[in-house]
Formats: sequence, C-alpha cells, structure tokens
Amino acid sequence: MSIELDILPVKSWLPSIDNPLLIAGPCSLETEEQTLATARELAKDKRVFVFRGGVWKPRTRPGSFEGIGSIGLEWLKRVKEETGLPVATEVANAQHTEECLKAGVDVVWIGARSTGSPFAVQEIADVLKGTDTVVAVKNPMNPDLSLWMGALERLNRVGIRKLVGIHRGFSPFQETKYRNYPGWKTYIELRRSMPNLPIICDPSHIAGRREYLYEISQKAFDMGFDGLIIESHIDPSCALSDKEQQLTPADLSKLLDKLVIRAEHSTNTEYETQLDLLRSRIDSLDTELIELLAARNEIVKQIAMYKKNNNVMALQIDRWTKMMNNRVAAASKMELDTVFIKILFQLIHEDSVRMQTELIDNE
Repeated sequence: MSIELDILPVKSWLPSIDNPLLIAGPCSLETEEQTLATARELAKDKRVFVFRGGVWKPRTRPGSFEGIGSIGLEWLKRVKEETGLPVATEVANAQHTEECLKAGVDVVWIGARSTGSPFAVQEIADVLKGTDTVVAVKNPMNPDLSLWMGALERLNRVGIRKLVGIHRGFSPFQETKYRNYPGWKTYIELRRSMPNLPIICDPSHIAGRREYLYEISQKAFDMGFDGLIIESHIDPSCALSDKEQQLTPADLSKLLDKLVIRAEHSTNTEYETQLDLLRSRIDSLDTELIELLAARNEIVKQIAMYKKNNNVMALQIDRWTKMMNNRVAAASKMELDTVFIKILFQLIHEDSVRMQTELIDNE
C-alpha cells in the first residue's frame, strides 16, 4: 500500500540546496572548541547543508560517554551564528525536544532506539505539534517497516510537514564487516510505501569503520537516496564516541569528490532497449523461481503426511542446521551474499514448517 504523506520537499526548507542533502558533523559535541572548529571546516565545503552534533547520546550500557547535555545547545547556536548552517541534533524524549525548540535547533532527529517505541515517538510528536521544525526519523534497530512508517505517520498527523527518513542499518543477526546490516530491502519498501518522503542514508552507522564509508555512500546514491548524514570530527582519534567511523572535514571532502551521482533515467534509446531486454530475462527467471517454489511446496506437503503418519513433529533442528550450512556453503562457492541466502532460506524454511504444522494438525 502506498501512502502519500502531507509533506514538503527539502527545497522548501533549504532553498539554496542544489545537490543531494548532506548533513555532517561530529557524533557527539564534546567541547565548544571541538564543535566550532569542526563546523568552521565543514562550512567551507558548500556541499554541506546542515551541521549535526549529538548533545544527548543514548548508550547501550551505562558508563560510556552519554553526551555533554544541554550546554551543547548553546554551542549549536554559536555554530549557526558563525557559519550560517542550520543545526541538527537527536532527541529521545519530550524534555529534549522542548529544549531544542527553545534553543532554535533547526532539525531534530529521532534515533533508532526511540523509533522502536511508539510511546516515545508520540511524546516527541506532541511537543512538536504546531511547530515548523524539520524532523528526521531513523529506522528502528530491527527491520520493522511498520514501526518506521508508524513513527513518520505520527509526526505527520500532528502537522509536521518537513519530514525526512534516515536509513542507518539494522542490528546484525550474525557477524559482518559492517557495524549494522544495511538491509536495503527495508529502504526499498519504505520508498515504495511512502514515495514522496525524502530518505537519506547514514553510512557512518552502517559501516562502523571509516574505510567502508565510501562504498556505503556510493551504494546509497546508486539506489536513489536523497542524501547522506555522515559523521565528521576535527580530530577523530580523540573522539569520545564512535571514533572509528568519523572522518575529518578534509577527508569528508575527498570522499564527496569521489562519489558519482547518477540520473534516475536516460534519454538514450539504445540504453532503454537493452534494459528492457535484460528486465524481460529477469521476469522470466522470477517466474521460474516461483514455479520452483510451488514444486518445493508440493514436496513439503508429502513430507508433512509422512511425518503425520509416523507421529513425527514438524521441526527437526538438526536437519535445519545441516540444511542451512549446506545452502550457505553452496552460495559462498557461487559468490552469492551469504547473509542474503541465510535470510532467504530462513523465510523458506519457516513457511515450510508452517505448512507442515497445519497439515499435521488438521488432517
């Protein structure tokens, strides 16, 4: 189902924007000197349109740096006065939101942990009601599209029309080279479901390490994202949070220089013809996949009847583990993404168990 939100385009609140939206700044504001030094350098690159900086930092466990607190809002005021850049920070509750409104913060974002709580989102939305604030919403920790959409809808229903989605990846279910699993499928579903919503990518939180920032950023633009929110610190080696994923302003400029922003369509008729041919082949292969899945289901039904007749339960964990290991190993040999294959066969097997359970119980 497609939902047209009552929102305004980015150009309405950033009239000077002529490139993809880029929000940049340190993970955390640590000192006034660090904040202003970073902002001054970022402001030199006209591709940066908004300065970001965490004031309150929700941490998984106590004891780590949890943000400088409200004093950081005064530093954001200084940034805005000196550089002219709009400023942004994260809010997690009503108090944070009220303080940001009083301080004149231009953009607030709701973090992944908060997006996962409809109560927290509604609390923030109630404070923002009737304001002209720009609000960005990160995806929840888990790939729950309904939670992400629900947060955006709650804000829209109280009159927030300057909305942006932020894709920052999801908690990985197994070790990967990235800090968070990209889960591009969920972004695609949000784009399809809310077609007029601007969506930007957070390569810093997906990558977790600066050496992966370029590949994630380029992938994001190749997939049609409207921009990036990326962490930049005047001296990442001294950062009090997430030092491994932050770039200096100079290195950020170098990364931006390398990125290629491609068009959504082409006027080249030969390109369109070849694309149609390749898409036709994809359509045929997809039809074959569906037919293969239907044939597989028929075999699953036969297995279910054998199990029923022999009083055997639907799920055998040993078989499942062996099958998954075999499938992942085969995928690896064919240079397929093993994380994708694991997710795919989890879904297929879960549906197989569902069918077997229903047949064993009902016949």
